[in-house]
Amino acid sequence: MLDALKKLFSRQPETQTRGLDPEVATAALLVEVALVDGVYANLESDQIAEILLDSLGLDADRVDDVLQQGEDLAEKAIGSHQFTQQVKKLPLLKRVKVIEGLYLVSMADGAACKFEEAFIRHVASLLHVDDIRRAQARRRAESRHI
Repeated sequence: MLDALKKLFSRQPETQTRGLDPEVATAALLVEVALVDGVYANLESDQIAEILLDSLGLDADRVDDVLQQGEDLAEKAIGSHQFTQQVKKLPLLKRVKVIEGLYLVSMADGAACKFEEAFIRHVASLLHVDDIRRAQARRRAESRHI
């Protein structure tokens, strides 16, 4: 057990996210919100693909690649900060669309849980999306989900 702790704390920070494409970082955040409740369902991955198509304007061929990269990164991630650093490079309106997408993914499996809500609030603050825009994004996501 001591060896496992040494390995954990001696691990160097991931440098692969420094030059990360903001679209891939967005996909990783969307996957992370889906993973908050411990279940990553097909409904959620389908919702993420739709968000990447609609909100980020990616073409269908690129969506599969971006989603796969996002899933791989989210699986290895130790926090969302590494992704929000890259997503912050997007214009404000696109960052608000990302927040709306996070809400859509959180509702994809039926209902959002309090942990997903907390995650989205945290990410919104890291992306410099204020509470008013975040609440508006949530309302838009709720109206699309119904």
